[in-house]
Amino acid sequence: MKSLIRLAMIVAGLFLFSCSSNEPEATPTPTPTNPVPDNFIRAADMSYLPLIESEGTIYKKNGVAENALTTLKNAGCNTIRIRIWRNPSTASSGLAEVKAFAQRVKQAGMKVWLTVHYSDTWADPAHQTTPSDWTSLSFTALKTAVSNYTTLLMTEIQPEIIQIGNEINSGLLWPQGHLINNESQCIQLLAAASTAVRNASSTTKIMLHHAGIGTDATWFFNKMTSIDYDYIGLSYYPIWHGKNLNDVSATINSLGQTHNKKVLIAETAYPFTLGYNDYTNNIIGLNNQIIPTYAASNQGQKDFLLAIKNLVKQAPQGIGFCYWGAEWVAFRGPTSSNGSSWENQALWDFNNNALPVMDAFSQN
Repeated sequence: MKSLIRLAMIVAGLFLFSCSSNEPEATPTPTPTNPVPDNFIRAADMSYLPLIESEGTIYKKNGVAENALTTLKNAGCNTIRIRIWRNPSTASSGLAEVKAFAQRVKQAGMKVWLTVHYSDTWADPAHQTTPSDWTSLSFTALKTAVSNYTTLLMTEIQPEIIQIGNEINSGLLWPQGHLINNESQCIQLLAAASTAVRNASSTTKIMLHHAGIGTDATWFFNKMTSIDYDYIGLSYYPIWHGKNLNDVSATINSLGQTHNKKVLIAETAYPFTLGYNDYTNNIIGLNNQIIPTYAASNQGQKDFLLAIKNLVKQAPQGIGFCYWGAEWVAFRGPTSSNGSSWENQALWDFNNNALPVMDAFSQN
């Protein structure tokens, strides 16, 4: 009996050894893969946010107070555009405010896109007013001032993107930098700004910005071929630049191919209503100012921005978009005549709740 028991134990041991030796090896832990870089720019211009917050406005998500930058970041926005004026009449858009705001943006995990107006106030196709302390400078001294100021901004703010001039269809720093009347000087001023950026950073992307599409944009960027820059920026608003999105696509494709540059819609916006929330006259308030396909509604605003996003994505050289006036709600109350002309185009509704258009900032 003992011999039989001993034999059974030997057989069992051999069986167990056989089973254990045939067990599959443990699956190795997979090596983490690097995430796909998120290079498509989904931006919002939030330049008024510090001012609006300082006057007590609370932004919300689903009726609950939420930091506006947090709402945008969670929606998929990856870049915040901030304008800067040289010597503004108030602290708004001045260097100290912009520097602090840029730090907040970076801490929130988003990139900074700095829009340099080279003016003490708004610069656009109709206004390119030289800063007050530069008006008496010779052209040589003005170039030096542009270079030094641009270097200062690069040092203080360290943006990922810098726009050297805002909507400079006819140049900047008028009259000396007027593109039509003083083309050579305009080019030299932009070259001075570009060189200052390159000397300060090997990674910051430089943008040239034109308001509008079509032949005007073609003419402008043909003039800019000697400038060292990375991105073509275009403003597109249906009220001013036409209501055919095919024309927008055609311009993006043409400019990108001709100049071998990445192209962005640097400014766009659309109303979620034709109503108003203060006594400040709105830019848009009529049906004939918008595209018939996209109603002035929550869904229409969202669909418009999705269309802009998709047409840029489909362009071989398209690299992103920026929603302008995103934050500009009626922050001074319903009876203010000095509030917002844009509250019906903001990304928050008349109760300061985030609108469905936020979905357009998703990475997909």
